[in-house]
Amino acid sequence: MTTLRDTGILVGRSMRHIQRSPDTIITVAIMPIMIMLLFVYVYGGAIKTSTGTGNYVNYMLPGILLIAVASGVAYTAYRIFLDMQKGIVARLHSMPVSRSAVLWGHVLTSLVSNAVSLVVIVLVALVMGFRSSADLGAWLAAAGILALFTLALTWLAVIAGLTAKSIEGASAFSYPLIFLPLISSAFVPTDTMPTLVRAFAEHQPVTAIVNTLRALLGGQPVGSSIWTALAWCTGITVLAYVFAMRAYKRVP
Repeated sequence: MTTLRDTGILVGRSMRHIQRSPDTIITVAIMPIMIMLLFVYVYGGAIKTSTGTGNYVNYMLPGILLIAVASGVAYTAYRIFLDMQKGIVARLHSMPVSRSAVLWGHVLTSLVSNAVSLVVIVLVALVMGFRSSADLGAWLAAAGILALFTLALTWLAVIAGLTAKSIEGASAFSYPLIFLPLISSAFVPTDTMPTLVRAFAEHQPVTAIVNTLRALLGGQPVGSSIWTALAWCTGITVLAYVFAMRAYKRVP
């Protein structure tokens, strides 16, 4: 109970920081929205002609959501790095505060703040023509996968925040994660790619996650892709958590 209470207090602290600086959520949502506008209204016609994807907003939205998460977790690394540099973590360790609550406060804050950004992006997509035939169960399944994906990347962000030597280094880890959806099935079918690129795209985690989300939101059968997506998300979460805990144990 002490750990839960301490975690709740630290989540409240982090959320108050975000409320005082709402540009955090706005910035996370703006970039993916701009990418969505660019691809739909500038490149969308050509892509639909060459790939026959139909409603392109429906096709690309899952990838946009993953880009938003990859961008959003950078702020988790940034906040942890600042707490380390300002001595806040050391001060909390000297107080009767559960040690694990210090990290979980940041992790849960990441889940909440990223969820808000994703809701904003979906609302913009609806204005742009996104439509879904998914039932409530499919929406809940999609939300669960997004939450697990966010958790996986957040623990990677924890590692970056604990081990970085500069603010730039703390957030730079997210750049490859933001780029990864571009080499996947997020924006075009993988069978339109050159052989080597296609091989990479079809065997990296984003493609399985995107395909699963696209099927769920489209009210289509998900097939085996959901198990691949869950395996990737779970595996990354577990490995990142283990390495984050090792890095945290070295913190005074």
